[in-house]
Amino acid sequence: MSEQFRTCPDTGLKFHKPAENLMKANAVAAVVFLLVGGIYGLLVGLTRWPAVHLLPADAFYLTLTAHGINVLIFWMIFFEIAVLYFASSVLLGCRLAVPKVAWAGFALMLIGALMNNYIVATGTSSVMMTSYAPMEAHPLFYLSLILFAVGALLGCMVFFATLVVAKQEKTYEGSVSLVTFGAITAAIIAVFTIVSGAIILVPTLLWSLGFIAEIDALAYRLIWWAFGHSSQQINVAAHISIWYAIAAICFGAKPMSEKVSRMAFLMYILFLQLASAHHLLVDPGVSSEFKMFNTSYAMYLAVMASMVHGLTVPGSIESAQRAKGFNSGLFEWLRRAPWGNPTFSGMFISLIGFGFLGGISGVVMGAEQINILMHNTVYVPGHFHATVVIGSTLAFMALTYWLVPILFRRELVFKKVAAWQPYIFGLGMSGVALFLMGAGTLGVPRRHWDITFSLTGGVVHEFPAAANTMLALNGLSVILAVLGGALFCVIIVLSILFGRKLGDEKQEPALIATPPDDAAYEGIGRGSISVPGTFVMAMVFFVAFALYYFINWKYLAETWGIS
Repeated sequence: MSEQFRTCPDTGLKFHKPAENLMKANAVAAVVFLLVGGIYGLLVGLTRWPAVHLLPADAFYLTLTAHGINVLIFWMIFFEIAVLYFASSVLLGCRLAVPKVAWAGFALMLIGALMNNYIVATGTSSVMMTSYAPMEAHPLFYLSLILFAVGALLGCMVFFATLVVAKQEKTYEGSVSLVTFGAITAAIIAVFTIVSGAIILVPTLLWSLGFIAEIDALAYRLIWWAFGHSSQQINVAAHISIWYAIAAICFGAKPMSEKVSRMAFLMYILFLQLASAHHLLVDPGVSSEFKMFNTSYAMYLAVMASMVHGLTVPGSIESAQRAKGFNSGLFEWLRRAPWGNPTFSGMFISLIGFGFLGGISGVVMGAEQINILMHNTVYVPGHFHATVVIGSTLAFMALTYWLVPILFRRELVFKKVAAWQPYIFGLGMSGVALFLMGAGTLGVPRRHWDITFSLTGGVVHEFPAAANTMLALNGLSVILAVLGGALFCVIIVLSILFGRKLGDEKQEPALIATPPDDAAYEGIGRGSISVPGTFVMAMVFFVAFALYYFINWKYLAETWGIS
């Protein structure tokens, strides 16, 4: 059995060879679909730019469908399956359970993803990612997503089985690490998500084949969003686990309170999927009680969990940095962080972007009354790009920079370019999120190819001039973000293929930080606050959130006049 394991000379981690090969396969597939989705995204952004308006209507909807599915589903879930295998087999030092089942899952996912790209590219299924009934796609469109979902479900089952193997073979002591606990959270949410998808996609497939007479549009939306939005909750749990992992990798940081962080992950399982309801708040068939519960108690508890992680991750980094001697002022710990290391910079930009742009906009959009202002505008994809792209994708990119030398035993190529890539990508995507949300606040529709409605035969609608400016700035931001994404894909692919082989050579500088001694944590911080810098950033966040929240209430008050 020992010949099936190798020990990484840089980290001391044990890699089970079947798990290692599966992680490589899933990670490579993820990067390929990220590249494909990014190309489609460039075309979408240039078409939304009124002065360019690149694609005709039919090509725009085809491209929008392919972009959403490739980047929101295929890129994300392929990478997350790789993370699940890493968080179980590698972090727990055990063999991967039933590798043949895992390969079967990967095969189904790959077949489904390729089939979906083919059927969308043929122009028979331009129904966008949501594929709302009664819009009808080709039966293979639904079948492809079902195959992909079944494959992902098999991957989750292998992950859970591997946890059982580790427990039975006693490859770790005590509780699983916080990173593995976060991965368990992601996998539990994934099972809920995939089952929800099956509940609605299987009858929709039968409807497209003529075996079912009709699909109720409201029921479709309700159940589909339990799949469509909950897939983002998998991403959230996964990328927050990666934040904790990178804090330990780059600084030797330990969580400020593991119990509190674990409780926050548990709150995700109980409440986070209910955020799907913000897509249904204007639907007349959903009860007021359902809407109020989701937009109050459930949302507050889910937001509280994210705020815990948003405080404890930078707080753990600040504690470790201060324990290493960077204890002057409020932000020496942050100034002296390794900003040239794309693993750290990508993670920290992900954290700030997800919190300030994705978190604040998500809470505002999840308020029942305010939601009516932007529920079907480009504000919604603006929010998605803040959460899915700045938050999850950038965190996944950051971890990949660390994993290539560890997993593939290849040195990164173009290291100076890699150091700049997170900033280019993060800046571009921040612009995309901000300018789409700005245009959405001005009422620009989310799903229409031509915002002026000039081809509808009616009166041309004129938005404020600022809307055109916002969409032009969005187009420029898309170009910058796609450049950053392309650089990532090129660096990773060339590193895997042509990077210098490392073998058993240990890297300098070290690829994993040494934790500070426990005694070094005594007396850090300012006065009674051990992490004053993080506390100040949290206060800035609260002020920004409060101001933006009440500004949107002002916008709502202006939508009708009282005389």
